[in-house]
Amino acid sequence: METDLTKFINRVICGDALHVLRRIPSESVHLAITSPPYNIGVNYDTYKDDLEYDAYLKWLKEIWSETIRVLVDGGRFALNVAPTSIRNFKPIHLDTAKDLRDLGMIMRTEIIWYKQSMTAKRTAWGSWRSPSNPHIIPSWEYVMVFSKTRWRLEGKPENADIRPDEFEKYSDGFWHIPVEDDGFWHIPPERVRNGHPAPFPEELVKRLIKFYTYKENVVLDMFGGTGTVAYVAMKNHRKFIHIDISKEYCSIAMRRLTDFVKPQTTLDLNERIDPEIMVVEA
Repeated sequence: METDLTKFINRVICGDALHVLRRIPSESVHLAITSPPYNIGVNYDTYKDDLEYDAYLKWLKEIWSETIRVLVDGGRFALNVAPTSIRNFKPIHLDTAKDLRDLGMIMRTEIIWYKQSMTAKRTAWGSWRSPSNPHIIPSWEYVMVFSKTRWRLEGKPENADIRPDEFEKYSDGFWHIPVEDDGFWHIPPERVRNGHPAPFPEELVKRLIKFYTYKENVVLDMFGGTGTVAYVAMKNHRKFIHIDISKEYCSIAMRRLTDFVKPQTTLDLNERIDPEIMVVEA
């Protein structure tokens, strides 16, 4: 384990999530936001997304254990998970919540992210107009929020930057944020067709960051993908740690961050450290 957090701050780190997490100093992160691979056979760039379910949960629990270690006391973990497929339904939201509680995390809340994704042509009705075997198609995902050790996160009051109207809106746990708000960010069409997972909408990440952290706090995404969490953290004057095993996705995330930094060159960049890319080999 490293002792120098500056090696990780505002870095796009290309490497295995568990291996990289083990190097990050303890009690150094204020908020972790992530959406893990859902283990439903999505064609990721490098990760094989079809582990046996118990092995998948065991692997995630190792990730959660290291995530808890790097969080400060009072630090938060926002975990986005979705209902799984119809025929092979697994209550991943319930199982991961149990594992995190077993590891000592306090479960604060469960946000329903309503994606309004039912506008596309449907074929999976099950037994059409019959109670024989109808299917429910989920148009929502869960964002479960946990705290380490205690409910309260210490910080300077002047670094709380959420507006009154934002606070009122975000404190309602039903978040209607259509996926179409962002879509994919510079993903080649062939990767989309092959099942590249859509990143979080920026609005979803912004709400979590402003509701649960202060300016200058450190925000981590250990399955960083194309860098939405890092990008929104930087835009909102937070520091970030981005981890992903895919060199392709890390390159996209890096380009996204540098494209944001470049137009700011005439401004005071003291709070915006230029992002760098770092490869961590197992």
